[in-house]
Amino acid sequence: MYRIRAVEEEIARRYSQGQMRCPVHLSIGQEAIPAVFADNVRKTDFAISTHRGHAHYLAKGGDLNAMIAEIYGKSSGCSKGKGGSMHLIDLNVNFMGTSAIVGNSIPVGVGLALSAQLKKTDQISCIFLGDGAIEEGVFYESVNFAVVRKLPVLFICENNLYSVYSPLSVRQPQGRSISKMVEAIGCKVAKSAGSELLSCHKVVMDAVSDVRSGQGPYFLEFSTYRWREHCGHNFDNDIGYRSKEEFLEWQERDPLNHLEQVLRKSNSEIEQKVKDINLAVEKELISAFEAAEAAPFPLVAEAYQDVYA
Repeated sequence: MYRIRAVEEEIARRYSQGQMRCPVHLSIGQEAIPAVFADNVRKTDFAISTHRGHAHYLAKGGDLNAMIAEIYGKSSGCSKGKGGSMHLIDLNVNFMGTSAIVGNSIPVGVGLALSAQLKKTDQISCIFLGDGAIEEGVFYESVNFAVVRKLPVLFICENNLYSVYSPLSVRQPQGRSISKMVEAIGCKVAKSAGSELLSCHKVVMDAVSDVRSGQGPYFLEFSTYRWREHCGHNFDNDIGYRSKEEFLEWQERDPLNHLEQVLRKSNSEIEQKVKDINLAVEKELISAFEAAEAAPFPLVAEAYQDVYA
């Protein structure tokens, strides 16, 4: 969690320097979910994500240097500088990509689950999505297919209440429950507060075990909140789509603070351990950003290489 937060805070700090060649969608405030995901899946499991995918890429074990280089548009990036922040991939850890199109990666993740079923492996496919993707038709087609075929797929919905600047209240009827709607399709579901680490961990652990044992797909809904603007490195509480009071209320649920409270109960030296973690991450970050800045841009002659249509 500390590593994910530090990486994205550093991206935010450096973004105004003008060297990052793409938009960035930060998930600061949502770190507990990818952190517990990392603790419960295997390297061989598949994962696929969205435009807000830095945390998921890192949680799955994606190469930090390659991610930062990609954001800088450099040839050493994980997509050779052609994809940017919204198109991250690391096949070495079966992180199969992110997509800028809402809902676009969902059927791909279901296809990966089908491949695992056909090959009779014990892999599962994990699909990260936001609450906005629930309003895409392909989501329902994908869940229905996964249920019918009893596929080993885990849907992880990070419900941060907003689709760009539109709250759930203007997108869906009042009182509708996303998880209950999915349950009606025949998929197992569970909900958790996305800032409460132990609750999140148990929910993910139980769901992963269930999916891996051949019980079919599972849908998890986590209530969470992004602190920064939809796209970019700034805060946007001044433009009127969310209130300052709401923002401050969610900041009080900071998952990192919650983690420290949990750790203090079992470890009196938590402050020093946090300092040690932050120092190690800081050194790693300095190295990654220096490497990205020094790396070359892709050659013009390579513009149409590794591009498929």
